[in-house]
Amino acid sequence: MRIHIHKEGYKILAFGLMGLLILNIAVNIIWADLGIVRWAFFICSFMLYIFLLFFFRLPARSLKTDPGLIYAPADGKVVVIEETMENEYFKDMRLQVSIFMSPFNMHSNRYPVSGKVKYVCHHNGQNMVAWHPKSSELNERSTIVIKTTEGTEVMVRQIAGAVARRIVTYAKENVDVRQGDELGFIKFGSRVDIFLPLGTEVEIPILQQVKANKSIIAKI
Repeated sequence: MRIHIHKEGYKILAFGLMGLLILNIAVNIIWADLGIVRWAFFICSFMLYIFLLFFFRLPARSLKTDPGLIYAPADGKVVVIEETMENEYFKDMRLQVSIFMSPFNMHSNRYPVSGKVKYVCHHNGQNMVAWHPKSSELNERSTIVIKTTEGTEVMVRQIAGAVARRIVTYAKENVDVRQGDELGFIKFGSRVDIFLPLGTEVEIPILQQVKANKSIIAKI
């Protein structure tokens, strides 16, 4: 499987490398006689940079589009499957499926269905932990609604967590999108909610680990 570095990581990786190099040079000058300190700092710096490379990885994942399936829009653990009131767009009861992404998950978000983007809206907000029940309504978030060719509207909501401070959304209203293509990216720990029509047949249990473009969330 081919793995690339996501474009959202280019600047962070470049500045991170320069910053760590400068810090290591400074440590080598200040603690020139303390080899253990210099080596410990170098090892910690190296491990931090490896983690950044790992975080911004972008594995190549293709799928064969299927209008009858809803694929996971993100890597992570399913933490919510419940009926809930959606107050931003639908303003009625919907089936909510929430995926929590730890800092160790791949953070590229994908379209769970093909169709036309009907709604895109970014909200500034708080930074509660992503698994908090109110994070879907109170945290920084971006909401995207896709209408399939069969007329079903599916909402995807990107939610920032306690560590995440930047949500990137590529979706544009009135643009046709393809199932599996990239929807956006959330930096450093977060959550993605999907809102489906009531009665949708969910294919995964609570606490299941899922992968974007690999795991089937539901059938429509």
